[in-house]
Amino acid sequence: MPRNTVVIVCGPTAVGKTAVALQLARQFDTDIISADSRQCYIELDIGVAKPETAELAAVRHYFINSHSIHQEVNAGVFEEFALAASVEIFNSHSVAVMAGGTGLYIKAFTEGMDDMPAIDPVIRNRVIELYKENGLAFLQKEVAEKDPGFWAIAERDNPQRLMRALEVRLSSGRSITTFRKGARQLRPFDIIKVGLELPRQQLYDRVNQRVDLMLQKGLVEEVKSLMPHKNLNALQTVGYRELFDFFDGHTDFSAAVEKIKINTRHYAKRQMTWFKRDEEITWFNPESTNVFQFIRDRLSNS
Repeated sequence: MPRNTVVIVCGPTAVGKTAVALQLARQFDTDIISADSRQCYIELDIGVAKPETAELAAVRHYFINSHSIHQEVNAGVFEEFALAASVEIFNSHSVAVMAGGTGLYIKAFTEGMDDMPAIDPVIRNRVIELYKENGLAFLQKEVAEKDPGFWAIAERDNPQRLMRALEVRLSSGRSITTFRKGARQLRPFDIIKVGLELPRQQLYDRVNQRVDLMLQKGLVEEVKSLMPHKNLNALQTVGYRELFDFFDGHTDFSAAVEKIKINTRHYAKRQMTWFKRDEEITWFNPESTNVFQFIRDRLSNS
């Protein structure tokens, strides 16, 4: 009897993961686990590109609208949540679909997470405030000085990773790298990983179009309503922090919009760098039907 299988659809933002995941879920009459670190927040909607209401109604999605921005959500939380969701799905289905672009979350689900120290909320809020006040260059300097071991291997343009490393160092007195054991945990199910990619300019054009569409849907109003919570970790997010700067008078509107597009393109590039390191991923154009045949063949041979 074939083993239960999780089919993971990954890739950069705006590449078309939602459409492929929905088609897979319909083909196998199953549910989707989102692997997106921001779509889980019920207060965020337009700026995190959640699936449309009709899509969420057509296929059950786990880890969308599951948490509040006032809750701490990280890779460890996702690992526990997603493993429980997979057990629930496998009670009725032999295949589960996971879709998202947060590489660390997918890694946590497939391989397990090392135990990290508890972080003092005062330290976490201070690190976020320092970043907001002084910017990325300051954050880079702090991490380089306080955790040179991590800095040597860090995604240096990723403020979330840098803030995480800094808060671990300040809370524990140790480098975040000392908590990483690298022991891969075995899962009681098979895993098939497919990645979606497009030529760079085509992807960047889609990113720009998505930002324009978000603005048409009401992104500005959504961000304005979240101003009282702008310092929360959940809102240190592309599409939100640029408009917070606009509302705070630090930039004009057109510059904020252009910054969203630039930062989203940079984020997509970092996502591809992360996923391309994973040799278990088989890559497809999102508009190709080959991905579906590939998955069917893999499942029939399992």
